[in-house]
Amino acid sequence: MLKILHFADAHIDIAAHGRRDPETGLPLRVLDFLKALDHIVDTAISQKVDLVLFGGDAYKDRTPVPTFQREFGKRIIRLSEAGIPTVLLVGNHDLSPATGRAHALQEFDTLQVPHVHVISQPCFWKPEDLEGLPLQIIGLPWVSRSSLMAALQLEGDQISQIYSELETRLSELVQQWLQEVDPALPVILTAHMSVQGAKFGGERSVMLGNDLVLSGGLVRDPRLDYVALGHIHKAQNLNDGNHPPVIYPGSIERVDFGEAEDEKYFVIAEVEKGNTTVVWHKLAGRPFIDRSVMLDSPDNTLEQMISGLSSRENLRDAIVRLIVLYPRIWEASLDEKGIRQYAEEAFEFHLVRRPQMDARIRLPNDQAISTMNHLELLEIYWRSVNLEKDEMEDLQKSAGEIMAEIRGT
Repeated sequence: MLKILHFADAHIDIAAHGRRDPETGLPLRVLDFLKALDHIVDTAISQKVDLVLFGGDAYKDRTPVPTFQREFGKRIIRLSEAGIPTVLLVGNHDLSPATGRAHALQEFDTLQVPHVHVISQPCFWKPEDLEGLPLQIIGLPWVSRSSLMAALQLEGDQISQIYSELETRLSELVQQWLQEVDPALPVILTAHMSVQGAKFGGERSVMLGNDLVLSGGLVRDPRLDYVALGHIHKAQNLNDGNHPPVIYPGSIERVDFGEAEDEKYFVIAEVEKGNTTVVWHKLAGRPFIDRSVMLDSPDNTLEQMISGLSSRENLRDAIVRLIVLYPRIWEASLDEKGIRQYAEEAFEFHLVRRPQMDARIRLPNDQAISTMNHLELLEIYWRSVNLEKDEMEDLQKSAGEIMAEIRGT
């Protein structure tokens, strides 16, 4: 039996803004992610696990600043010094789309850090590749579309068709490796991809667009003994109660309000041939509170807004958003100063005003709907519902990507 710690989607610098710690100079939100990572490393060392498996996405993007690389590296070096074999899977946030560019985890390979092994290409590893551990790993990192097309000698302009072909080729590759496994040793499949039937968390807004998707049948193959996934931030077992466990541990800290209700975990799996047990380890994380309230009167707006929030005690050190909906003519009645004082002990407080517009949407310069394209009409709609500028830009960009995919351009 092998004891394996599995975590994913660290994204340690995805919230590198706001107040800073005076001692380290690091953003306090980055420290939240690093505290979670410290707890994971401490657990791996104290429980003397046989292997740590990271499912990809160490940072916010492919070009982390050296300070954040240093902090992530410190934690991985602790595992190395403890003599724990550690497998780092390259995720989509770790990988440059340009062929030949270094990925964000490259330094561990370049410096040949003891006991640290990086999976940057699809692979089938045997015990000799894993320091003699009686284990086999099939690894599927995130691979850019252009790289996969070149490796598989594919051509074409239809993005959806290309992805369908790539998914087929990857499935065939996994099936080929499964035929080569030693039946006496356990087999782990690790992949940084979406799986059919998985439930997305708040990261879905970041991932809109094209995505490689593995079939549910592939990951539930009984020849596998554990499936260690990354990429989706919502913790879940896609084969609950059956063998093998198919696990997304989720991100190690809440990334945004889309994950406000999600609990955060890492997993310790006791893996043996045909029989794997999984223990979920909950991470504390900083609480997110996301509330909305519809004002029913222009009087006593502070009391109405407070009624939509938690108690002041629950707000302490939390990241809080309150969305307030009201008729536009009540704008001057909103007691913003009062609600900010009420929430002053929150770590962050976001007040989002949503004044209701007139039901009728007026087109610019009496322009006819028939002369406008879909994106222009969407932009008018976003404005009519009073979305924040950044939110509107993100939605407009995502809509454009979806429309381009549908058109096959």
